[in-house]
Amino acid sequence: MTKLSKDESLIHRVRAMLQESPLIDGHNDMPWRYLKDYDGNPEALDFSSDTSQVCPRLQTDIPRLRAGCVGAQFWAVYIPDDWAGKGADRVAVRMMEFVRRMASLHPAHLEMAYSASDIRRIHAAGRIACLIGVEGAHTLEGSLERLEEFYRLGARYMTLACSQSNGFADSATGSRIHGGLSPLGKELVHVMNRLGMLVDLSHASVETMAGALEATSAPVIFSHSCARALCDTPRNVPDDVLRRVAKNGGAVMVAFVPMFLRKADGDVPLDGVGARAPVTLSDVADHIDHVRDVAGIDHVGIGSDFGGFQTTPEGLSDVSAFPALLGELLRRGYSETDLKKVAGENILRVLESA
Repeated sequence: MTKLSKDESLIHRVRAMLQESPLIDGHNDMPWRYLKDYDGNPEALDFSSDTSQVCPRLQTDIPRLRAGCVGAQFWAVYIPDDWAGKGADRVAVRMMEFVRRMASLHPAHLEMAYSASDIRRIHAAGRIACLIGVEGAHTLEGSLERLEEFYRLGARYMTLACSQSNGFADSATGSRIHGGLSPLGKELVHVMNRLGMLVDLSHASVETMAGALEATSAPVIFSHSCARALCDTPRNVPDDVLRRVAKNGGAVMVAFVPMFLRKADGDVPLDGVGARAPVTLSDVADHIDHVRDVAGIDHVGIGSDFGGFQTTPEGLSDVSAFPALLGELLRRGYSETDLKKVAGENILRVLESA
């Protein structure tokens, strides 16, 4: 019998572990890629085949999800901020229906999930659980009633803002309109709590993060953010907020976006020959380490944001690479129990709590 190398042995352990406990990715922009490139037609590009040569920006398809041992995927419903007031709510509904249609087209591999128990059942059956997360409350077009429609269609989280501030909340990268949550934004948080929809604070300003943590009666998530202490950008989470997330019982799902992992230009470390050192899988592991160290092992997860950016960290080119990241965490000394928490058990707990 051929002896496995150390790296191969780690990956083998990861794959065995992910048969027992699901890997849950908090954010993937596949629906937007289909909307932008294929007019939202799920049959325009065969998702059951390797799409890497046809649509490299997709970074996701069923063969690569399988190779990456993905047990559950939150598919992002992303609508550009400037579509607000122009039917953004109807486009959001169309994208949710797209996700449901995609799952129905591939029943041997995909199934819609609406709860933590659904995820466990679907994973145990050998399929990939499909969940929906809405990116930006601007998709509500100012109406709290639309939130119930979104929930009925499968939305299980929503970010309070996206790239720009809106009538509910200030964005990390938008204008300071409300100084955090508006009164309507606080009401939105309460309605989300009542429905059991997770409040997602990715894209939120620090003031919005604080206001939402004060207003919520349920755990929150950051579906695709990193640690601000390691990369000082408004899209990342400061340490004081990480500590508040721990007290709240929520979780921060670490993203793979290079600009969230390490500062650009002069702040990027040089490699041994004076060139800019590339962002790598190790940088992602550093951010997971930091969230664990500050918030605790029960409050960290993975939210890749694949499909939402083009240049990926070395070693994390697409959804097939998740085992390599978890293998790196094993190499760093994470126990299998702790690794299962990072991979998905923490998010399952948050879903159950909400």
